[in-house]
Amino acid sequence: MNNSLFDEFNSIPSKQWKNRIQYELHGADYNETLVWESLEGIKVRPFYHGDDSRVIAVSTQTSQAQMAHPIYIQDVEKTILNAKAILQKGTESIYFTVPHANIDLEQLLRALPREVVYFFRCSFLEETYLHKLALWAEQHQYTIHILVDPIHQLLSDGNWFHNVEQDFKILESLLSKHQSVCLVIDTKRYQNAGANTIQQVAYACSHFNEYLTRLTAIKQPLFIEVAMGSNYFFEIAKLKALRILFDLIGKEYKEHQLDCKIIATPTKRNKTVYASKINQMRTATECMSAFLGGADYVGNVPFDALYRKDNFASQEMARNQLFILKNDSYTTAVNNPTEGAYYIEDLTKQIAEKALDIFKQIEKAEGFITSLHQGTIQRKIEESATKEQELFRSNQEILVGINSLASTREQLHDQLELYPFVKQNPRKTLIIPLIERRLAELEEQRRLTAETK
Repeated sequence: MNNSLFDEFNSIPSKQWKNRIQYELHGADYNETLVWESLEGIKVRPFYHGDDSRVIAVSTQTSQAQMAHPIYIQDVEKTILNAKAILQKGTESIYFTVPHANIDLEQLLRALPREVVYFFRCSFLEETYLHKLALWAEQHQYTIHILVDPIHQLLSDGNWFHNVEQDFKILESLLSKHQSVCLVIDTKRYQNAGANTIQQVAYACSHFNEYLTRLTAIKQPLFIEVAMGSNYFFEIAKLKALRILFDLIGKEYKEHQLDCKIIATPTKRNKTVYASKINQMRTATECMSAFLGGADYVGNVPFDALYRKDNFASQEMARNQLFILKNDSYTTAVNNPTEGAYYIEDLTKQIAEKALDIFKQIEKAEGFITSLHQGTIQRKIEESATKEQELFRSNQEILVGINSLASTREQLHDQLELYPFVKQNPRKTLIIPLIERRLAELEEQRRLTAETK
């Protein structure tokens, strides 16, 4: 078969395209008119060409991406019914959040099928409880991943589960005994607190490296949890850059056998309480970025998750979004579907290079945990978040339904089942914790106050 379909067309070099564009601008400056700079300091050109493309190899596992449904366990019996229902509807894996050690997870697993992948993320670190769960799952041949990340506990809460020595001792013990206990690098807090794309990748790498320097060996799969933002192409490139740098760093530690898996979910930062159905459009692009960027597991959040308790209708819509993106949009039909997209490849390289520079600076400053204690990481993220917030206030960053096309008739005060804003709980902590803040919070609080007057 002749594959030379386009041989009759002459290739037009990059310089010729640029000259033509300059001619069409009628004297306007090319760089000032068409080149824009992102919050990360990346200059985005109007077109990308193979002549100046900087292709870099990046492994993806897009064709293996599974839909992961999140469940917060409050009551075991109700959780069993919920889990069975969503598995019957085609969900491929379930991500359980376990709030305390009084929950009988063996009872939960006995009622569920063995062939499904189950994730367990606990809000505590109790060695006996986790050892018992892992041992039971291994004896009964369940595929579970107990995800543990003490550093995330420190940066999100301000304190360790116990203390630094005990937390790492428990983690080391569990990793040495059980294949089902896995290290997770939870990076969602960086995005939700306002870190830009490059900062997210850089801090994820430092977060990862801190474990590699402190743990004897990692033989289990390594999981990276990522919050996906709305900058579509940047988010695709972010996942690719993470894989490149984790692979680069991991090779420096030959005693670790690293198999990185990415779990991606939409960010909270751009979600809104007012005009909440628009959140479905935001999650659609964010989940699609996850599929195209090579995530191994993709989860979604209901459009009303900020202010309503779990309900069937909104959960069904969130799940159906993933079905459409995965099965009807063919995003997982091939490996690395964005290969050859010069723009994404250029973004990936720039993000990786700039993030690596920040990573090196953190390591020169004695590592990630030291930087958290010094407040350096928190200060840098706060600067980025403040910059983005100012763009939102000046309407340079738009959230439809909030600072653009807002409906003055929408009333929400009587519909709030959950408190959707940052909760202040002053207490003594080892470090300043990273606080998740949504862009729309202050405006939403103003509107809610006006409703009650």
